[in-house]
Amino acid sequence: MTHNHYLFVKPITESYSLGGFILVSVNELGLDLFEELVENADLFNVAYHELDNGSRVVDCGVSVPGGYGAGDYFTRICMGGLGDIAFRQGMVGNFPMTFIDVNTDFPAISCLGSQKAGWTIKHEKFFAMGSGPARALSLQPKHTFEVIDYEDESDCAVICLEADSLPSGAVMEMIAEKCKVDVANVCALVAPTSSLVGSIQVAGRCVETTIFKLNELGFDTRKILAAAGSAPIAPVRGPKLAMGVTNDATIYHGQIYLTMNAPEIVDYLEKIPSCSSNGYGKPFNEIFKEAGYDFYKIDKSLFSPAEVTINEISTGKVYHVGKIDTDVTLKSFGLA
Repeated sequence: MTHNHYLFVKPITESYSLGGFILVSVNELGLDLFEELVENADLFNVAYHELDNGSRVVDCGVSVPGGYGAGDYFTRICMGGLGDIAFRQGMVGNFPMTFIDVNTDFPAISCLGSQKAGWTIKHEKFFAMGSGPARALSLQPKHTFEVIDYEDESDCAVICLEADSLPSGAVMEMIAEKCKVDVANVCALVAPTSSLVGSIQVAGRCVETTIFKLNELGFDTRKILAAAGSAPIAPVRGPKLAMGVTNDATIYHGQIYLTMNAPEIVDYLEKIPSCSSNGYGKPFNEIFKEAGYDFYKIDKSLFSPAEVTINEISTGKVYHVGKIDTDVTLKSFGLA
């Protein structure tokens, strides 16, 4: 396996360029982190598996406990090695909770080009939402990579799977084919939503949720120079509640700070936070039930952060929209 740690690509904005080029290969950066996790699997309560076809899998929560260390690696790998995270203790109302803090200087690439859960992977009985660096090879979905003007070139593919079971060799073959790499060069991390690592990595998408929302609104996310955010890590409440509880952490308590060079952001402000959605105000699981468990009947604009502050540097203006909703957060978390 060749380790070309950096890839020269055309600059998407001057702020991202270094000597006229960007030095970013999300798969190579992600691979370095994957190797570190494998080398210290016992220390992070994860299990390493090498399949018969040479592909490699790290179980971060299917049949192992995982933990904060594994959640750290899962989240950073999911961001293509272009984000940093930290854990801290904070309060949701009167209750102490663990929060994740996320920051990146490459918001469009790390969030849309890697972390976005944009690849549905199905094979026989296996189902997973795929995210992470491999998406920049498979171009899943292609339109996302067109609008951020980014593709990766790497002989390895690193994918993060939100799934309740581990992928078979056939699944890894399918991923390899889509990414146009040898199957022996495919590396996967797996964690169920209803696991500690699952809760961590979904909370770690708080910034990505914001960048995704702006992209959906038609805003050029390449103009975002840096992004930071925080969200409480949702309690693990079982498979039936996991999707709703983990999403509520950002919808009702995610707080984001963006630095950008885009005075036109003023036209998008009111549509960014989750409170702009018609579905806002109830825990996601209640909304899902009322929709007859039909995901497509839910207002997509709900999948947004609770509160956003934006520093627009060309004018020096600072904008603030949205608010956290402690009551709904606590109800979702089983504390009210």
